[in-house]
Amino acid sequence: MRSMKTMLAALLIAVPAVAAQADSADVAAAVAASGRPADAVKLDESRKPAEVLGFLGLEEGDRALDLFTGTGYYAEIIGRAVGPGGAIVAWEPVNFYDDAGKKNWAELAGRVPNASIVVSTAADLSLPPASFDFVMLHLNYHDAYWESEQYKFPRMDPDAFVRSIFAATKPGGIVGVIDHAAAPGGDTRAVVETLHRIDPAVVRADFERAGFVLDGQSDLLRNPADDHSKLVFDPAIRGKTDRFVYRFRKPAA
Repeated sequence: MRSMKTMLAALLIAVPAVAAQADSADVAAAVAASGRPADAVKLDESRKPAEVLGFLGLEEGDRALDLFTGTGYYAEIIGRAVGPGGAIVAWEPVNFYDDAGKKNWAELAGRVPNASIVVSTAADLSLPPASFDFVMLHLNYHDAYWESEQYKFPRMDPDAFVRSIFAATKPGGIVGVIDHAAAPGGDTRAVVETLHRIDPAVVRADFERAGFVLDGQSDLLRNPADDHSKLVFDPAIRGKTDRFVYRFRKPAA
């Protein structure tokens, strides 16, 4: 059986390289495209994907990676936006990839031909080096600090995880991290376990320790009215949490 790294590399080789001077991706057109699932479209108001991806700097022709893709909300938009000269590879932990997920991804790949998914355990995640212009972590980096016997999700090493992302990102490439903000301080794993939130300072420190540079941050999704002591799935705040948006860049040299 081929390794995950080999499969990812093969998926990217199938896409021709584009010129060095790429245009900004037309994210607005990708968001407005017909055929997107109604449930995904409903999330656009709170997630502001056109504004977020515009801030992060997605470009036409980018080879992109969507980690912890879930339903593929961002994978579909990115795949449409980067166009046929680009590609989006999504990764999902195998324990969350059930029959409904398989059906969803078969339909998504039918709508977006340059989108593909790779599934593995978190422990077996292996990324090809210097392969991606753009990486997305949307509302899920905190899962690097989460573990669950119920969901068969193993304990991860956040530092190793971010180092693997750094190695897989091309020089000059971008990693976008959007997550639910937690109050400063406290034990990160305990906060994640209880609230599924993370202190933005922890995220910044993790990525800078791996070698990334914080290239920008945005208040697009901030909500000062959010009670940071509430679980993000609490009906009072779900979909309206205070979220930070970080743009990290891998140094060009």
